[in-house]
Amino acid sequence: MAGLKGPGLRQNYDGSGLRIAIVHARWNAVIVDSLVAGAKKSLLSAGVSEENIIIQNVPGSYELPFAVQSISAASRIPISTHFPTGDPFLSDTHPSQPPQLAPRIPTAPFDAVIAIGVLIKGETMHFEYIADAVTHGLMRIQLNNGVPVIFGLLTVLNEEQGLERAGLGKHGQHNHGEDWGNAAVELGLKQKGWSHGMLL
Repeated sequence: MAGLKGPGLRQNYDGSGLRIAIVHARWNAVIVDSLVAGAKKSLLSAGVSEENIIIQNVPGSYELPFAVQSISAASRIPISTHFPTGDPFLSDTHPSQPPQLAPRIPTAPFDAVIAIGVLIKGETMHFEYIADAVTHGLMRIQLNNGVPVIFGLLTVLNEEQGLERAGLGKHGQHNHGEDWGNAAVELGLKQKGWSHGMLL
């Protein structure tokens, strides 16, 4: 018999009109990479196009709130904005020449952002401090910005628990990243409706 824990019966939503960002930490990469793949798999299955799935990475989970906020804001910058293609401080070939400007790639605001990271408890309080800070940071961002942020932060006691929840363990647990992809599509669509006074 299936357990009680889980997101319940999966709803089918058409994500073909959505643009979703996945922001993930590189720490604990084996587990994280599988979770990211699971999230992307669900997005594609729901009809989100490959070009509308943007994946960015940061060093660790502590950096996730800042990255999520910055990436979400960047997607709202007008298309006419230009940005430098080179950094004069990093090049010594023509230091007197200004950086070249190129038109920004056309974008649309993200409908949802999935934040993915893995924290494994160690011998110090580091785990608790990071987990608490990231959790509150991500919640604050979605409430302040009105953009759904899917909480893909695993906080596990050992590597085995992380592997199981990434679909890589010995006991056959499913990949939680798939749930996060489904949640992003659902919340992205619902937020579109709610912002226009419609209940879906």
